Amino acid sequence: MSDTSRPTMRLEKDSLGELEVPADALYGVQTQRGIHNFPITGWLPHPLLVAATVTVKKAAALTNRQLGQLDDERSQAIVQAADEVLAGQHHDQWRIDPFQAGAGTSHNMNTNEVLANRANEILGRPRGSYQPVNPNDHVNMAQSTNDVFPTSMRIATLMNLELFYPAITMMAEAYADKGREFDHIIKSGRTHMQDAVPIRLGQEFTAYSRVLFKMRDKIKRAAESLLELNIGATAAGTGLNSDPRYQQTMVATLRELTGFPLQPAEHLVEMTQSQYAMAEVSAALRGLALELIRISHDMRFMSSGPQTGIMEIVLPPVQPGSSIMPGKVNPVMFEMLTMVCNQVIGNDTAVALAVSEGQLELNVMMPQMAFSTMMSIDILKNALRVVTEFNVRGITANEERARYMVAHSMGLATALNPYIGYAAAATVVKEALKTGKPIRDVVIEQGLLPAEEVDRILDPRTMTEPGIPGKGARAVGGG
Repeated sequence: MSDTSRPTMRLEKDSLGELEVPADALYGVQTQRGIHNFPITGWLPHPLLVAATVTVKKAAALTNRQLGQLDDERSQAIVQAADEVLAGQHHDQWRIDPFQAGAGTSHNMNTNEVLANRANEILGRPRGSYQPVNPNDHVNMAQSTNDVFPTSMRIATLMNLELFYPAITMMAEAYADKGREFDHIIKSGRTHMQDAVPIRLGQEFTAYSRVLFKMRDKIKRAAESLLELNIGATAAGTGLNSDPRYQQTMVATLRELTGFPLQPAEHLVEMTQSQYAMAEVSAALRGLALELIRISHDMRFMSSGPQTGIMEIVLPPVQPGSSIMPGKVNPVMFEMLTMVCNQVIGNDTAVALAVSEGQLELNVMMPQMAFSTMMSIDILKNALRVVTEFNVRGITANEERARYMVAHSMGLATALNPYIGYAAAATVVKEALKTGKPIRDVVIEQGLLPAEEVDRILDPRTMTEPGIPGKGARAVGGG
């Protein structure tokens, strides 16, 4: 009795021998070996990595035809197959786990086989025939995994970053909007987690905005290193088996297809050995993650409460915070953002280690670099978007609480230094802490300054700008 549940198979052959492949698969024997050998995560390649690799293959088919190395029929069929993938078809045919054969050979061959089989179908031949279009001889013409994968990895990262920049810009602009909205609100500053001189809530939020814009620009500058490509290097950076005109023509074609200002490597051996560009981009993403963790801590700290914490700002509630404590609402969006940033820092460590693992003419850890960097971009992009939409834009200020806190802050005494001296001001602070009285009342009670002078000196707004508060009043050593 036949097993009707088993899919129809076709038999294919490579240098290791014969192997069955699903009859309806566009991929072939080498992809099937990769599926068998690397059941590691159950994840599939990133869609943008697939698109970038297919774009490289399309560019190669166009370039090789232009240079007279590939006939029109094969070139057009490969280009048509590539265009189908770039239009959203056949993506389920990329099946290799991100943790796979070194350098990404399995991913490259997956791409070669899919495009070859589809090109042959277009030309009226069955899948698995590899005639007249062969995965190695035609789709992979003048290429090696060792220049295809790093080129694809760079282009995919550039593509993903273009999707990422709007998300960080959105958060930076949202903090800038809040900075303007909150500019009139005076609050207690804090250093060492203790009372410090007053600051405006708007100044704090504007500072968050500025650092996010700076981190975005640092990432953009780091991404410029991705524009230099080693395509044309083939196996070891020597360009073996490629037309001498191939590198320049290929990069020009990729520039036209992608819209990125890509440049050919000045030294192909160097660019085939070193993958430092990925470390540079990953490190810039880590830098953003560090700043986002800091900002997230501030949001959680300033919104702590509602009755026993700081509660100078109120975060929009997005879900109940406890399975046992009724009415509790937690700062879950910033908790999530911190987890994402922790993962980005871990991914950067993985990228850094992978970049250091190059030996002689090649770094075989490129699939790990691509996977970790693309994950960092994806999760940051998604987290920035939802945190901005669900929390940052809806933050409100608790002005009454802020006024109370600044009035009772020991940091106000700093403004007294030019008038009564540091030692006397320290004595005022001790008395205020002992009695629970505001700084203003203690100064007046001790007869250190007249009430009108104290009010002018201790005006919190003047303390949030450069200068000496109460300028014009009597100062230590003055008349």
